[in-house]
Amino acid sequence: MSSDNTSANTATAARAASTAARARTNANSRAVGLDRRRFLKQAALATGALALPNFIPAAALGRDGKIAPSNRIVMGGVGYGNRAGYVMGEWFLRQPEVQFVGACDVRKSRRNALKARVDQHNKNTDCKTYIEMGEMFARPDIDAIVTATGDRLHATVAVRAMRAGKDVYSEKPATMTIAEGQELVRTAKAYARVYQAGMQRLSERNFIFCEELVRSGRLGEVKTVHAHHAPWGGVHMNRKWLPEEPLPDPSEVDWDRWLGPCPWRPYNQRYVTGGWHGQHDFYNSVIGEWGSHTFASCHAALDLGHTSPVHYPFVNNPTADGLTMTFANGAKMRSLRQDTWEDATGKKHQWHGSCAIRYIGTEGWCATGDGYSAPDLSNPALLNDLNKIVQNYLLRTGREIDHVRNFLSCVKSRRETAANPTITHRTMSAVHCGNLAQWLGRDLTWDPVKEEFVNDPEANRCRSRAAREGWQIV
Repeated sequence: MSSDNTSANTATAARAASTAARARTNANSRAVGLDRRRFLKQAALATGALALPNFIPAAALGRDGKIAPSNRIVMGGVGYGNRAGYVMGEWFLRQPEVQFVGACDVRKSRRNALKARVDQHNKNTDCKTYIEMGEMFARPDIDAIVTATGDRLHATVAVRAMRAGKDVYSEKPATMTIAEGQELVRTAKAYARVYQAGMQRLSERNFIFCEELVRSGRLGEVKTVHAHHAPWGGVHMNRKWLPEEPLPDPSEVDWDRWLGPCPWRPYNQRYVTGGWHGQHDFYNSVIGEWGSHTFASCHAALDLGHTSPVHYPFVNNPTADGLTMTFANGAKMRSLRQDTWEDATGKKHQWHGSCAIRYIGTEGWCATGDGYSAPDLSNPALLNDLNKIVQNYLLRTGREIDHVRNFLSCVKSRRETAANPTITHRTMSAVHCGNLAQWLGRDLTWDPVKEEFVNDPEANRCRSRAAREGWQIV
């Protein structure tokens, strides 16, 4: 046999062996569901230098601080306005395990802006744009979505995404109606989805510290809590249409999709550039604007995240300032545009910054908000225990001082988030019941077990709103 024939036969045998080895490896990986790293190792053993290059990038194996593809959380974004630019761009894109691949917005300029930001971050052009959210939700590679649309679509987007098997981070206010909140809870449970509402103060140090003072009894018995609501506008919103303008090309602005479940009305550009604020069909009133944050903190501090207040009075002023809601255990939650008080020495205090709270107990009080470097306390010596108290909370709950990190950790662990569907729904139920008492002009009594108003058929009809055909989620 010639040396040429010998070489050819050897090469042919090597290729056959390599092909057989790869076939065995592929079959094994399908049969036992090998993860990416084990697959690469077994392929290397089976096929040697013929199957693998001499160098594997560290990113592929999760070395040198890189995140392996198998450990990444692949995400898409729905709605890219001012708030979304911060949430998606400043919070999510900076997380090392997050890989954004989809940008959905009914406005071409906005979906392209999100794509440009993602592509710049990823250093490629792989992010795809979508007008129809369902197309993005159908992608099997997407694990989770973040939505920061206007109020009207938060629950619709979240429920549709969870039904498509996606975990959801949704901006607040999370729902427009009590019925939407009920469906949010049901869907998350039925589809085993992780959900986090953007009530991020549940994950911030000063707020956690104040909540823990209440839970631990350091303030004595706390029966009164004060919650900040937005100090602009009113509780009675505009129901008039803006003047009609010509419809834009749907590829530029899809007006039908922008409206979503809301009743049809003529197009006006101001709606899509922020003019939806203050409009009854699109907005949750000044109570929902900040109350979706501060009510959640109050519910959490009182360990009442599983329920809602039972009594909602009509407050005869246009801003519902002083609305005092009462829980079944007698605790009162007061919604205020501003809170002022004096301490035992006669020194005057008031809230500064946004989304503030104050907890008032038999042995002291504490207050905090966005404008506080440290909580305001009747006994400033309690601040000496701030770090210890917060650390004990983190150890007890397994959570983080970072709302997005809490969400991502729960996506991996499947644990319950800080702003889980239950506390989100119960908090927003308080918002909706408070609004309805003002809109109907009378006191309302709520049964949080049956989730219905007592002896008030008209109020019960207001627990939901009719959605346009094709947009129903309840």
